[in-house]
Amino acid sequence: MSLLGTVTEENYYNGSQTFIGDGNAFSFTLTFETLPTNNQVRAFLNNAETFEFTISGATITFSGTAQNLLETNEDVVVEVKLLDNTFGTYQYTSIKDIVDNFMIAYVGDGKLIDHVAKSDVIFHAKRGLQEFSYDVLKTVKSQEIELGPSLSMPMPQDYVNYVKVCYIDSSGVRRIIYPTSLTTNPTEPMLQDENYNYVFDADGNAVEGSSVTEERWKAFDPKNISGDLSSEDSLYLTTSDYLRSDYGQRYGATPETTQVNGFFTINERTGSFSFSSDLSGKLIVLEYISDGLGTDAEMKVNKLAEEALYKHIAYNVLAVKRNISEYIVQRYKKERRAALRNAKIRLSNLKLSELTQVMRNKSKQIKH
Repeated sequence: MSLLGTVTEENYYNGSQTFIGDGNAFSFTLTFETLPTNNQVRAFLNNAETFEFTISGATITFSGTAQNLLETNEDVVVEVKLLDNTFGTYQYTSIKDIVDNFMIAYVGDGKLIDHVAKSDVIFHAKRGLQEFSYDVLKTVKSQEIELGPSLSMPMPQDYVNYVKVCYIDSSGVRRIIYPTSLTTNPTEPMLQDENYNYVFDADGNAVEGSSVTEERWKAFDPKNISGDLSSEDSLYLTTSDYLRSDYGQRYGATPETTQVNGFFTINERTGSFSFSSDLSGKLIVLEYISDGLGTDAEMKVNKLAEEALYKHIAYNVLAVKRNISEYIVQRYKKERRAALRNAKIRLSNLKLSELTQVMRNKSKQIKH
């Protein structure tokens, strides 16, 4: 049996499915790869949109005037369109299929694992998916926002760590924003009275206020440290001096801060990213790592790493079972390591033609 099943090319490329009514039926069977719900599709009868339908499992059923039209007329064209059609899903295997396949192939009489609770397999599968997401699968997401006057961007709901922070210029080119150690985000900005004593609430707990450090950083002009020249600076420089400044010869310039893309800090107290004032109004893109467990739709594994996850589950199940010989546990530990290494190589996605194109740069002559 093929893995594509009943999914047609119309389902995949157009995100739609078409039926021709026979004058009797008012229910039809959907064959989308992921079965939708009522609010995920639009339905049309002879190109006229209708909202008189319900979806239960793989069946869409029309009612009211839509049902009357289908039952009293032949050759009615019924079209069901997905609101959000996603391509490229064939390269992944869902965590549900991983668990089911493992229970069939690895657990049972005459097999190495005679018995294990399915809940244990699910636990090890999810833990494996988390670990794989950090250094194998690289579940990298990105958010795009326009930075407001608050100069702050909240961490995404499933944020684990950042990969890259940048802003997009007018040409659509990304400009890397670097973290800075010039300032800090206090985790406990204490509130004080006029005598500099801590303020406490009725329960005796110290009261926290807003951070003065953060307010001062918002008002800071990064040009004071980046070495960037303003129009006022150019009035006091001769042409030769202005050209020399482009070579990094301004007195006191530090490579860490000599760049004009701005700075950011991570504010753990508020769970947000704080940016320097020169980035206000910029289009910010945050690339970050998730653990792959945020939603059911995310819990999937690239097929190039599917075998590695099976070995990971098998090793962890055997490692906690009683009466399992140590050599068997060590054998599966080695198999897990080998499968993980293969998955990393496969997913590194190295292409010889792309590598050759980059390496051509080594032959360029650098003129001084």
